[in-house]
Amino acid sequence: MASDVSPPPMAWRYCGNQVKLWREHAGVTRERLADEAGYGYETVKSMEQGRRRPTQRLLQVADGLCGAQGKLTAAEAFLKPERFLSYARDFMRYEAEAIALNTYEPQFIPGLLQTEETALALFGAHWPPLDDETIEERVAARMARQALLDKQTRAFSFTIGEAALRYPVGSREAHARQLERLLEAGARRNVNIQAMPFGGAHPGLNGPFVLLETAEHLHLAYVEGHETGVLHSDPEKVSIIAQRHAMILRGALGPGESEAFIGKLAEELRP
Repeated sequence: MASDVSPPPMAWRYCGNQVKLWREHAGVTRERLADEAGYGYETVKSMEQGRRRPTQRLLQVADGLCGAQGKLTAAEAFLKPERFLSYARDFMRYEAEAIALNTYEPQFIPGLLQTEETALALFGAHWPPLDDETIEERVAARMARQALLDKQTRAFSFTIGEAALRYPVGSREAHARQLERLLEAGARRNVNIQAMPFGGAHPGLNGPFVLLETAEHLHLAYVEGHETGVLHSDPEKVSIIAQRHAMILRGALGPGESEAFIGKLAEELRP
């Protein structure tokens, strides 16, 4: 049975091995490197074996001790935290080129519409906890993705559950700003936002998804859950999700009604 634990990134293992090779070639012991860098022996061992991400401090000290002349510190750029979760990367590639995206999200404000405050709160609540550098990298990546909305020849449709619209992941003031961000985005010609109100059973209760159409008119569906994400290209599976989307839209408020509904929620949060 395959393990559910992913191996460390290849960049960690390669960089750690290079530190070890340079150290051994220079006749520097692991104990000395650990002392000079201010780390414990086992910490340096973990970094050399790729089980921990080699730090900037370790690379700088190792580069100087081993006479690597910048060859080890050059690895810093390749050791930054991943901007996107591994299972979402294929989706991000297609998202960047899609001519139409239809998003249904019952519990969260979709990433393309989040304020920086909302994104920071969500990544800050991640479990297991993320380090500050990873949170900073992922928030920046999410904000950069939002430039897609500026491409006026691409169509974006968002159906957002009332739970997401009502639930503040940060302060009341921050959530008011988030709702105002939705109103601003919905005013664009190429962006449609609809609210899905509470009440009644419907296919959307099964969870979020995104339907995409590429420039070559390939239709895809992305479904995400806890620690998983699947990008479907099989026409039958995509058709089923498209049918669910159609059923969800039947129960959603229209664009004008949704604007009024979101505006009212925002007004209630203002002091």
